[in-house]
Amino acid sequence: MNYSLMHPREQLVTIMQRIYGYGMTTTSGGNISILDDDGDIWITPAGIDKGSLREEDIIRMRGGYVMEGSHRPSSEYPFHRTIYQKRPDIRAVLHAHPSALVAFSAVKKIPDTAIIPQAKRVCGTVGYAEYAIPGSQELGDKIAARFAQGFEIVLLENHGVVAAGTNLLEAFQRFETLDFCARTLINAAGLGPAHTLSEDQLKQSDLGKNMMLEEFEPASHPSSEREMRRMICGYVHRAYKQRLMTSTEGVLSVRLDADSFLITPSGVDRNYLDESDLVLISKGRREKGKAPSRSVVLHREIYAENPKVNAIASAQCPAATAFSVAGVDLDTRIIPESYIVLRRPPLIPYGKQFTGEKDIARIIGESSPVALLENDAILTTGSSLAEAFDRMEVTEFSARALLNAGILGKPDPVGDQDILAIEEKFGLK
Repeated sequence: MNYSLMHPREQLVTIMQRIYGYGMTTTSGGNISILDDDGDIWITPAGIDKGSLREEDIIRMRGGYVMEGSHRPSSEYPFHRTIYQKRPDIRAVLHAHPSALVAFSAVKKIPDTAIIPQAKRVCGTVGYAEYAIPGSQELGDKIAARFAQGFEIVLLENHGVVAAGTNLLEAFQRFETLDFCARTLINAAGLGPAHTLSEDQLKQSDLGKNMMLEEFEPASHPSSEREMRRMICGYVHRAYKQRLMTSTEGVLSVRLDADSFLITPSGVDRNYLDESDLVLISKGRREKGKAPSRSVVLHREIYAENPKVNAIASAQCPAATAFSVAGVDLDTRIIPESYIVLRRPPLIPYGKQFTGEKDIARIIGESSPVALLENDAILTTGSSLAEAFDRMEVTEFSARALLNAGILGKPDPVGDQDILAIEEKFGLK
């Protein structure tokens, strides 16, 4: 989907549907705007249900001041206009009150985006604006002053968050990723101190091995490959709707034969992933003109080392990622089903996914199908795409159960003798 070709009204409605649909705002809360090439500001209206917003509800402010539309512009319009005046490079502004970010704003803390390598890159710098009455020019001045200092997202004291970008999709991705960091850190708080990554560690994810692969032009795309492309997109869309992936992160790959596999691309919004976006990898080469996921080398090594693995998934699920950020083992013995599906996921030290791909490939496989990558993601494998995806779901559900159990008391897992009996019954030895 090419956002640059969409009308501002359509862009605003589409993004508000995503924000409201994922529970990141309420019927009455949140507002977003776009500054177009003519200097007009398109903004969501005041007092209109965000869950049923229509294109005809959008307000156009000509030159920033003359209103066109059947509703009043959002009461927060003053800070939208002031941000555009202070930062000419900003062309979209998004404001909402997701509960995790409101929690951080209430305790006057900024979520640390250095918990996984991708988040800091997506979010940019995060600032903090002191409290002022909503809808006031004072609030607009305080927020705009922070953006004028170079921040890309600003947390508002006892209020919510404002994200900006060169386009609305960029603003949304920053907003969504910061919310992911907030939710993950809240989850991790019950496990122990969260570990953050140094600048040197963050740079490890920028090695660019995915783009070092030689290119090739596929002779054809057989119907079996095209069907697999359709299946991958279906599972990615499902993962995004279930918030197992974010718009910028989450990888699926499927083996086609001994020498080739399909993998999701880098830099494509997971909500709009199309069959044509997927990248064919054959004999260590990448499909011409496409950028595969940064984890493509890791997937290649896993397939080479494990002939029975036919699909791989990795994602930053917020509950499971909390365990990797806190450096705590995920105890799958919480219920028999979790242990049967996941076994005992190892916690792999940070950096191995970038420089020790062969080592991970030897760890993961049929007897150890799931792993947690420290300060990064969960990694699941399967004999099929459905199995790899199910393991991703079960990992996140198990992590949520453990986090909830920790609030009630100390989790008491299935005992060792019962685990031995489970292994015997289900042939897991």
